Amino acid sequence: MSVVTNTTTIGAIDAPSRRNTELMLLAFAVAIPVFAYINVGLALDGELPAGVIGYGLGLGLLAGVAHIVVRRFARYADPLLLPLATLLNGLGLVLIWRLDQSPRLMARPDFSAQATNQLMYSALGIALFVGVLLVLKDHRVLQRFTYISMAVAIVLLLLPLVPGLGADVFGAKIWIRVGGFSIQPGEFAKIVIAVFFSGYLMVKRDALALASRRFMGLYLPRGRDLGPILTIWAMSLLILVFENDLGTSLLFFGMFVIMLYVATERTSWIVIGLLMSAGGAVVVASFASHVQSRVAAWLDPFGCRESAAAAGNGNMLNACDQMTQVLMSFGAGGTIGTGLGQGNSDLIGFATNSDFIFSTVGEELGLAGVMAFLLLYGLIIERGVRTALAARDPFGKLFAIGLSGAFALQVFVVAGGVMGLIPLTGMTMPFLAAGGSSVIANWALIGILIRISDTARRPAPAPAPSPDAEMTQVVRP
Repeated sequence: MSVVTNTTTIGAIDAPSRRNTELMLLAFAVAIPVFAYINVGLALDGELPAGVIGYGLGLGLLAGVAHIVVRRFARYADPLLLPLATLLNGLGLVLIWRLDQSPRLMARPDFSAQATNQLMYSALGIALFVGVLLVLKDHRVLQRFTYISMAVAIVLLLLPLVPGLGADVFGAKIWIRVGGFSIQPGEFAKIVIAVFFSGYLMVKRDALALASRRFMGLYLPRGRDLGPILTIWAMSLLILVFENDLGTSLLFFGMFVIMLYVATERTSWIVIGLLMSAGGAVVVASFASHVQSRVAAWLDPFGCRESAAAAGNGNMLNACDQMTQVLMSFGAGGTIGTGLGQGNSDLIGFATNSDFIFSTVGEELGLAGVMAFLLLYGLIIERGVRTALAARDPFGKLFAIGLSGAFALQVFVVAGGVMGLIPLTGMTMPFLAAGGSSVIANWALIGILIRISDTARRPAPAPAPSPDAEMTQVVRP
């Protein structure tokens, strides 16, 4: 009895300590972007930017509100997730504002400043973050909506194909327009579909873990158990074919394979998933012009420009131009970069609202800055995986690993595409690139991870004393 009491007391003492740690980290997470904001202003105009006080107060207020809510409603949660997300969001706002000041971008006829809108979207994202913590008292409630979430995810993924609602932006049909706003439903679908995968795999994991035969050291699953992965593979291909959305297709299928491997512990599912991904990509790339352009720009960005110009292929020419500019930006940055506000990454079209904003990091902060940002992303992923390991229920474990895997895949396909490791996908860099759907959805993702973390770390209640023990204490002289 004394051991249980001491454990509970230690947990109660540790919770304020965690929150104090989070508060100190949040202070640094706000101070660093403010310092970067001042640095950009001095580099561009030689004086302090006029909006630095408003930016600092705004970011500090949003971080403070989020901290108070976490301290009140998720006091045992991981203390690093909120500061890391705040730091990335704050630095993203600085990078977007820096590109907004570019004379080259201002001269474009379609130019519109993004920083103010992004700050508003960040506020909406933190509002949704707060809503998740207030409404979602226990993540296990979501297990009841396993198959409903699948239906909702399918609707979200198909919305861009609805005539009059979907918008075709440079060959990719991943947006819908509602009033004067554009929404990317796939950003929210990744969270909703993680609910379905978690609930489904929790029930079916034993059947999916069974092996029928061994081939080249791998235990292959039974043929009838291949149905789910074949279905998900086919759906990801349909997304790729009809929406030309390579990023969402990879994210959708990759997240399922990761969760399937974690649920069954069968390496064969990873191998099968990789083979199916490669096969699907080859099939689609053979006839989808949008994907062909990106593959050509990836294989030979400098050479494909000439062939595209000779053939009059404007889509491929644009893809090759963007890729060459991106690679030259990274090359110009070197090890420590040119300095914030002193690069030329604004030569790349659409540098703020896509994955290309990462080239601004590569040029102005150099290899050191790129590694620092990747480290921040890696820490969020690591804390998500740690949350999955600490979760006490199988649904929470799968849900946390699914969300962490989705976040990791998005960072990988964006950073890998910009740096030439894989073809560009057109996805947005989480918390960095301009885009309301992305920042709002990722704040919701962080909120769910914090809720799972709080449940996992909360001390177990002390068991009620048994009647026999009470009788013994009474009878004992």
